[in-house]
Amino acid sequence: MPIIDDVHRRSFLRLGGVAAAGVIGALAQAEAAHTPDDSFVRLRRRWREVSAGSGYDPAAKPYVTWLAGLGRAATRYRDTMAPARTWLWPDQAFPSFMATPRRLRGMAHAYVLEGTGLTGDPALAAAVASGIDHYRRHVYAAGADPVGNWWHWQIGVPRALLDAAVLVGLDEERSVALRDAVDHFVPDSRLARYGGTSTGANRVDLCLVMLLRAMLRSDPGKADLAVAGLDPVFRYVGEGDGFYRDGSFIQHTYVPYQGAYGVTLLSGLATMFAVLRGSPWEVTHEIVFDAVERSFAPFVRDGACMDLVRGRGVGRRPFGDHEKGRETAAAILLLGDVAPVAYRARWHAMVKGWAVRNTYRPMLEHREPAFHARLAAIMADDAVPAAPEPVGHRLLPMSARAVHRRPGWCAALSMASHRIGHYEHGNGENLRGWHTGSGMLYWWADGHGDQYSDSFWPTVDPYRLPGTTVSTQRLPDGAGEGWGDTCTPWRWVGGATDGLHAAVGQHLTGLESTMEAFKSWFFLDDAVVCLGAGITCEDGARVETIVDNRRTGAPLAVEPGWAHLDGHGGYVVQGALRTVRERRTGGGVARDYVTLWLDHGVDPRSAGYVYMLLPGASRAETRARAADTGWLRVMANSAGLQAVHVPSLGLTAANFWTAGVAGDLAASAPCAVLAREHGDGTATLTVADPRCGLDELAVTWSRPVASLVSGDALLTGSTFTFRGLAEREGASITVTVRLSL
Repeated sequence: MPIIDDVHRRSFLRLGGVAAAGVIGALAQAEAAHTPDDSFVRLRRRWREVSAGSGYDPAAKPYVTWLAGLGRAATRYRDTMAPARTWLWPDQAFPSFMATPRRLRGMAHAYVLEGTGLTGDPALAAAVASGIDHYRRHVYAAGADPVGNWWHWQIGVPRALLDAAVLVGLDEERSVALRDAVDHFVPDSRLARYGGTSTGANRVDLCLVMLLRAMLRSDPGKADLAVAGLDPVFRYVGEGDGFYRDGSFIQHTYVPYQGAYGVTLLSGLATMFAVLRGSPWEVTHEIVFDAVERSFAPFVRDGACMDLVRGRGVGRRPFGDHEKGRETAAAILLLGDVAPVAYRARWHAMVKGWAVRNTYRPMLEHREPAFHARLAAIMADDAVPAAPEPVGHRLLPMSARAVHRRPGWCAALSMASHRIGHYEHGNGENLRGWHTGSGMLYWWADGHGDQYSDSFWPTVDPYRLPGTTVSTQRLPDGAGEGWGDTCTPWRWVGGATDGLHAAVGQHLTGLESTMEAFKSWFFLDDAVVCLGAGITCEDGARVETIVDNRRTGAPLAVEPGWAHLDGHGGYVVQGALRTVRERRTGGGVARDYVTLWLDHGVDPRSAGYVYMLLPGASRAETRARAADTGWLRVMANSAGLQAVHVPSLGLTAANFWTAGVAGDLAASAPCAVLAREHGDGTATLTVADPRCGLDELAVTWSRPVASLVSGDALLTGSTFTFRGLAEREGASITVTVRLSL
């Protein structure tokens, strides 16, 4: 019984003249001529193009080197395969959920890609086919007990085995046996309900498995099911897993996850869109195209994906943020192949900018030929500009995250709320990420893009994460429930932004602690003003606010009222600032740290703090800001209200924890407010309801308002009435008015 069908055999006899188009072109011609089911012929051809790679000259550098290396690896795996009851390779005892299926898939790639030295080699195809069948019989057999992590049985293993099977082609008996095994572990019912482990990225992966299962046996019913199963992913959600209207993406119910599960989802959807294009099952959806710039791009800076949306995976390996940034870029470029032209043009410029500014490892060094070819074409195209880092503020209240970008620096904030956990641990990972949701303030200035990349997580003091307010009571590894179920009871988490500045706040309860605090961050042009109030605790332990904890050995200057870290930035601080310089070890490495913090004492009663972060500021600039007592006015800093006024910006910003008055502003209920006067006689008022519970909000701004220019509010004198805020999921509303002269 033949291992490779006649179509594959004939196609490889014609490979001699194939160059840049690679083996795919020859496969396409042969299949189109000899396979009666044209739809699945095209699907399998497109799968080879997308999965294995195409669009480059295999004889050109660096592809020729990479492909030769793939061929050598495939030869090694073929020659060392020694099937036995407990292994396929002696160094990978069963179940070997990861390594064995991936080796088989790698061998299949060497079989279909030109330039590997094994292109179309019947012996290699035979080895792959027999290896798939051996693994199926001894591990992935229909009726076997799926012990351990469900993901291996329903996603990881079947996707790799099916991928390899579709690439090399299996004979009837083996393909039927593999079909039966996949149907046993991934029945149609897995796509019947959107819930449990069949949501978000997992749902897309399950649909990909179903699509491969359809291609294996030319099964249109399974293809229908694979596409229909995507429908829930294309709907905005108001709770649980999925995309939110503000750009948030949640997985595991409580965890912002653009930088891991989200990348998997985006890559999976891009793959399905590309494979199904032009077929009876073609699928596209605007929500996915919009998510690139609303959900993913805000958390990528200079090619690295920020850790505050990477869940439990932050400490897996150094520079993992750059790896996820590259994966995001690859998914975006693949999706761009099927996106409308306007989207594609913006994405190409954006990704080119990331690649140009990447500070760790050039994206073009990664050995992924298809991604390399797409990116190389963009990098060489002078008509595609390298888009700079954007300037502005993005607040995602539904995931308790904020990103503030200014020329030369960027800051990002990670909070916990009644819907978002303090942190996620699971599968033995991220066991000391306890306080990442306690107001961790990440920031990057020019030259310090790798601040959190280079072994930060295994070496940093987990009780002293920058920006956080924490009880120092000792916590066990993996404290709190697993998989992100570590939410606080408080709903007031979020804030208001006009797209340039922001007032962000967090009503905080510590993880497994009695510590409670009201924290505010006012994001401005060259500074972040940080306020804390109502800091109370009964743990019998000290409570600290960490002004910063930089992974650096740079000199630190400390003077009354301010401090400066050479090459990084400055701090203007009210109160006694404590500092320590230390060398910390973890994960087999050592790193230098400079820590600055405020000590609130043991079991404080309504303690508070005020400090200002000046990213990238020089020592002279920091000293001058500290001396300029009129630059910032702290109007209130209590458990009822935190507010500041910055005269040079014409800006008043307030977080009303309860109804109250802040200077010229008065609010009828808890809310966040930004009021700014411009130099042209106009002013803007921005409000938000972080608790998502107000049917009506009245804000009075005691300024001479002549008229309402734009915005959704009822103006009566100097009082603005906003309705329906509860339905806006914490989003901001901005109105523009003209002031009387």
